[in-house]
Amino acid sequence: MTSVAIVTGGGSGIGLAAAQYLSQTHRVICCGLDHIDEFPDDLEFRELDVTDENAVTACFSDISECSALVNCAGMIVQDRQEFEIQNFRKVIDVNLNAVHLVTNSLVDALAVAGGSVVNIASMYSVFGSPNTPAYSASKGGIVSLTRSHAVAFAGRGVRVNAVAPGWIDTRLASNAIHNEERRNRIMERLPMRRFGEPADVGSVIAFLVSEEARYITGAVLPVDGGYSIA
Repeated sequence: MTSVAIVTGGGSGIGLAAAQYLSQTHRVICCGLDHIDEFPDDLEFRELDVTDENAVTACFSDISECSALVNCAGMIVQDRQEFEIQNFRKVIDVNLNAVHLVTNSLVDALAVAGGSVVNIASMYSVFGSPNTPAYSASKGGIVSLTRSHAVAFAGRGVRVNAVAPGWIDTRLASNAIHNEERRNRIMERLPMRRFGEPADVGSVIAFLVSEEARYITGAVLPVDGGYSIA
């Protein structure tokens, strides 16, 4: 039987990069609200609102074994609009609550397969953000949720880890990376002197769900070119 990997937010960016790495060894199902126009033929896409409990249950009703779950669906609201409570709640719901919801819905299937979960934290799990407080709070929550799930599910043979990307050239980071003033300021601090690509994170996710990482759980691995230590 082919191992199944599920990637929420797998239609683009880091999620898609992770899906492409995992497709070398898994049947990959990508879930989300949209995907790039030239979506790879070897990946399956299912439309899903990860905050909708009934939709999540229906989406995964045919999955009895799951070897890997990557919770990559996420959002950010720019221009200080996350200070408005409706936007704050929405970001928390997508970035944090949905991770708990999706993982819970698949934990039995993960346990059957001895599977592994990877969540997406952020450099903002550690830093405060003056403009996107909900995004920062949600990513701080992901660190604690990852550790809690790791402890809760270890006895069932399910590992749970997270990656904490830095400045990766994706749609979510485009406002900073493609703004000359902000780009130059970031680059001054970035030890590796380049922005990351989605594949830089996707390959680490693939490692964390692999047999090589079989004794790693509850870890949060920075993938940030050294930004968080500079």
